[in-house]
Amino acid sequence: MSTEQTFVTVQSRGVIAIPTAIRRHFGLDQPGAQVEVIERDGEIVLRPHVAIPADQAWFWTERWQRLEREADEAVVNGNIAVADDIGELLDDLES
Repeated sequence: MSTEQTFVTVQSRGVIAIPTAIRRHFGLDQPGAQVEVIERDGEIVLRPHVAIPADQAWFWTERWQRLEREADEAVVNGNIAVADDIGELLDDLES
């Protein structure tokens, strides 16, 4: 983690410019990039926020994440089946 210190000037209406190298490093040079602003212990913390593309938002719903955790647990516990072909897979699903 870098501790390089950089000073920027607060412009009118509270606007600040994040230096180019830092924006590029954190992917904030893309259209629509967002930064989370946190006030903590007398500091202002800026945390890069990577937006989720709309066509992938379903994956990050609580329901889907719960199903992902269940699937991961099943794999860890060996509760999986392996099919050699589609017919075998469909037979297993029907049983």
